[in-house]
Amino acid sequence: MRFIDRVAWLNVREGKVLGARSRGNDVFYLPGGKREPGESDVDTLRREVREELGVDVLTGSAECFGVFEAQAHGFPPGVLVRTACYTAEFVGEPTACGEIEELGWIGHEQRGLVSVADGLILDRMLAAGLLWSRP
Repeated sequence: MRFIDRVAWLNVREGKVLGARSRGNDVFYLPGGKREPGESDVDTLRREVREELGVDVLTGSAECFGVFEAQAHGFPPGVLVRTACYTAEFVGEPTACGEIEELGWIGHEQRGLVSVADGLILDRMLAAGLLWSRP
């Protein structure tokens, strides 16, 4: 097994989570990315959110929601993505920056717009009451 290790930011508004689609991708992902050598999860979260969305995560506000593993989108079978998910307060308004082409607010009923791995995270968020589902 091979793992892609990443960190994701869970930004929820009105029962939907912020998703980001980078150029050339057919699905949305939870904003975040891979660690640079020597970075902690929170360092990665702060760097990636600043680069991709142009907002600053407030120091000391990051809380781990969980770590999830699933088949990595667009990779051969057996390549898994391990995603450490964090909620965090921030300053600014998220805007598509850098490699990000489009932002979208995704509810649980729209989970087909995200990767399989991020869909599992949306399931957990729904169970925790962070996302809403239409009756």
